[in-house]
Amino acid sequence: MWNDARTTNLIANTLAVFAVLAMLAGGVVWLAKRPYFNLAVIELESMPEAQLHYVSPASVRATIAGEMVGNFFTVNLDSARELFESVPWVRHATVRRIWPNTLRVRIEEQQPLALWNENQMINTWGESFTANTGELDDEDALPHFSGPDGSESLVVQRYAELARWFAPLDMHVQELDLSARYAWRAKLSNGLLLDLGRDPGADAPDPNGPPGALPFAARIQRFVQAWPALMSKLEGRAVLQADLRYPNGFALALAPLPEPEKSKSKPTPKKR
Repeated sequence: MWNDARTTNLIANTLAVFAVLAMLAGGVVWLAKRPYFNLAVIELESMPEAQLHYVSPASVRATIAGEMVGNFFTVNLDSARELFESVPWVRHATVRRIWPNTLRVRIEEQQPLALWNENQMINTWGESFTANTGELDDEDALPHFSGPDGSESLVVQRYAELARWFAPLDMHVQELDLSARYAWRAKLSNGLLLDLGRDPGADAPDPNGPPGALPFAARIQRFVQAWPALMSKLEGRAVLQADLRYPNGFALALAPLPEPEKSKSKPTPKKR
C-alpha cells in the first residue's frame, strides 16, 4: 500500500489539511483570548417606553463583581442573564454581545405594588421579590399584604376586587391579610377593620372566571350597598370594625360615644 503513490499523496494531503485546520483553530483560540476582547463595557437600558428607577450601575457592579466569567466570545449569555436577574429590583434581563468588548443588558424592572409579609414586596404581576424597601419613594404609600407562601397572585387578585368595590365610597385598602385557613381580613384607609371570612374560591381561584367567589363577593356587595344609609343613621359616629361573616347581615363595632361635657359652675363668693 505504501508503494502506491496515489494513496500516499491522499494521506499526505489529509494530514496537511488537518495540520492547517489545527493551526487555524489554535490561531482563533489565541486571538479570542487577547485582552482586546475582554469585557470592558456593560450597557444598561430599560424596556421600551420605560425608565430605570431603582436599578443603578452601582447596584449592578456590586452584584456581578467577580462573578462574570469569560470574554466577548466565551461568556455564557444564559449564565450572564441569570446573574443580572439576581440584581435587586431586576425582574427580567436580556443580554446581547456588542462588538468587540461590550454586553448590552436590557432590564425589566420590578414594579412594587405592596409590601409582603415581613421583608418582601409584591410586584404588579403578583410575584414576590426581595429588595431594599428603604429605596422606595414612600414606603408608607404602599399597602401591606400578608398570606401563606404561594398565595401572592390570589392576594393581588382579591385586592383589585376590593379596590373596585370600595372606590365609590372613597376608601381604599391599606392592609390585606389571608390566614392559613384562607380567611380574609382587611383594613381600609379610614381605619375600618373588615372581617371578610373564608373565601370559597381561595383554594383554587379561577383567573378567567368572575371576580371573586360568589359568597365572598356577595358579602362585600351587601356591605358596600348598605354603607351610605348606615352612615346617615349613625350621624357621623365612627365604625371601628365590621364583621361580614354572617349569612344575612353584618355586625358593627362602633366608637364609644363622647362623654358629655360637665358644666362648670362658678363658685359662689363668700360673704364677709
